[in-house]
Amino acid sequence: MRGTRPHVGPPEAGAEIEGEDFARVDWWGAELDGVTFVRCRFDDAGLEELVTRRCVFEDCVLTGVRMAGARHHGSAFLSCRFDRARLIDVTWDGCKLTGSQFPGAHLRPMTATECDWSFTSLRGADLSGLDLSGQRFREADLTDADLRECDLTRAALDRSRLQGTKLRGADLRGASTDGVNWRAFELTGVRLDLAQAVQFTSSHGAHVGD
Repeated sequence: MRGTRPHVGPPEAGAEIEGEDFARVDWWGAELDGVTFVRCRFDDAGLEELVTRRCVFEDCVLTGVRMAGARHHGSAFLSCRFDRARLIDVTWDGCKLTGSQFPGAHLRPMTATECDWSFTSLRGADLSGLDLSGQRFREADLTDADLRECDLTRAALDRSRLQGTKLRGADLRGASTDGVNWRAFELTGVRLDLAQAVQFTSSHGAHVGD
C-alpha cells in the first residue's frame, strides 16, 4: 500500500519491503537490523540518530531526509537519491553507497571508514577536511566538489571525474589514479607520491627519465 504514513513504526529485523511510501515518518533513534527497502520513499523523514546494521536501501528516494547523528554499519545504499538530505555527523562504517546521488546534501561533518562510493554523484559536495583514506571512489563524479585538506591516502580514485575539484591541502599519496584527467583540476598544495607526480608530468607532455 502506498501513501503518506507519518505514524508507521520501523519494520522488524529481516523484513523485505518494496514500493512503500515512508514520507515524513519519525524514526528518531530507531534500530534497523537486516531490513531491505527496494524503491521506497523517505521524503522529509525524520531519521535522526537512526542505527542500521546490514540493511539495504535500493533505488530509494530520501529527498529532504533528516539523518543527523545516524550510524550505519555494513549497510548498503544502492542507487539512492539524497536530494537536500541533512546527513550531518553521520557515521558510515563499511557501507556501500554505489551509484547514489547527493545533490544539495549536507555531508559534513561525517565519519566514514572502509566505504565504497563508486559511481556516486558528489558534484559540488563539501567534503573538506574529511578523512577519506582507503575508500573507493572509482568512477565517482566529484566535479566542483570541495576536497580541500582531505586525507585521500590509499583511496581508489580510478576514472573519477575531478573537473574543477578543489584539492588544495589534500593528501593523495598512495591513492590509485588510473584514468584520472590530471589537466582537469588545480594541483597547487596537493601532496602526491612519486608515481602520481610522474603521471601528472606525463599528462602535460613532459618526458620523465632518460
